[in-house]
Amino acid sequence: MGEDAESPKINHTFLRDYVTEADVISTVEFNQTGDLLATGDKGGRVVIFQRETESKAESEEVGETGDSGEYNVYSTFQSHEPDFDYLKSLEIEEKINKIRWLPQQNAAHFLLSTNDKTIKLWKVSERDKRPEGYNLKDEEGRLKDISTITSLQVPVLKPTDLMVEVRPRRVFANGHTYHVNSISVNSDGETYLSADDLRINMWHLGITDRSFNIVDIKPANMEDLTEVITAAEFHPQHCHVFVYSSSKGTLRLCDMRASALCDKHTKSFEEPEDPGSRSFFSEIISSVSDVKFSHSGRYLLTRDYLTAKVWDLNMDKGPVETYQVHEYLRSKLCSLYENDCIFDKFECVWNSSDSVIMTGAYNSFFRMFDRETGRGVTLEAWRESSKPRAVLRTRRVYTGGKRRRGDVGVDSLDFTKKILHMAWHPSENIIAIAATNNLYIFQDRVNPETQTQ
Repeated sequence: MGEDAESPKINHTFLRDYVTEADVISTVEFNQTGDLLATGDKGGRVVIFQRETESKAESEEVGETGDSGEYNVYSTFQSHEPDFDYLKSLEIEEKINKIRWLPQQNAAHFLLSTNDKTIKLWKVSERDKRPEGYNLKDEEGRLKDISTITSLQVPVLKPTDLMVEVRPRRVFANGHTYHVNSISVNSDGETYLSADDLRINMWHLGITDRSFNIVDIKPANMEDLTEVITAAEFHPQHCHVFVYSSSKGTLRLCDMRASALCDKHTKSFEEPEDPGSRSFFSEIISSVSDVKFSHSGRYLLTRDYLTAKVWDLNMDKGPVETYQVHEYLRSKLCSLYENDCIFDKFECVWNSSDSVIMTGAYNSFFRMFDRETGRGVTLEAWRESSKPRAVLRTRRVYTGGKRRRGDVGVDSLDFTKKILHMAWHPSENIIAIAATNNLYIFQDRVNPETQTQ
């Protein structure tokens, strides 16, 4: 018997592209060796990936040498829960703003994670043995009747399935009135800083009930507020030096040896503004969204809305290098302001040798710039490129002139697909890219000894 009515059709494309807000990745961070990679999301979860070492035989089987294994899920845990500030009647989101790994001191790993208000220290450890042969407990852990014990035995450790345990070791709360945007571990391994919109605090990893305020830009009258702190980071070698950026596009280098309260900076870095090019959007697009010290500690890398800049600590007159990330959007600032995209905060990272920088853009694009040649390349993080041994394809945004096949027009860019968060392996050409709820990990298969950027 035939049926005239059509069966309901499922829109598989919609299901595939549907993203739950809680699953959107909000931070990515490698540990110091690069063997572990942590991601945090808007749902307050932290997912740790571990690099699986590939055997030499497996490498030779695919005709390659020196390749490393894949990153697989190592552990997942709930770092933060939604909270409520009853005093201010404000909801506190569980979203993970930043993750920072501590230098490894023993077999266990430690990491800091923070939401808008509370910073937590987590211990990640493995257990592959369990004790057996207790005298006062049976196999199920229940206490024995002492009268039935006729002999004593020495407990032994027996192998068991590997278990990864994640436990909270410290909770650093009540240190910030405003939203935390940065945490940075000091090179001394004992302290770290946390920054919100108006203050920067320094904490000792062993003390949770108090912190030391080292920067406070809050004016006596909040109506006089002209700028906020957007990012902060410790120097990689000098434990007394740190930098913070502001919404005015200014970088301030501070030395804690000069003063305990670093309201007066040691150096200030700012690019003079051209009065002829000033517009309504000038201050918004000049706001620094991220600042990173180079591995050598000599340079600073910053990202504002349209550009990435490299600054020399010995030259405070202006940036020594400026890279146009998506200059073609300058004519679209009005519409980007209306849909709030102009307030997106893009991150930037160095490669291990400080010779290449990377930052994100829209339409699932991210950009790399070679500092020696000044050349930039646009790459795309998409599903096809996530297949094993797939090659990343370069893309080009068409802005005029001869249009090539595969070029993407400015009006065709998808501003919902943005690459905001990324990380670069500390010693190898491996990058991690967060695209909404997807994490892409790409590895350069070229022999590093013969590679030319």
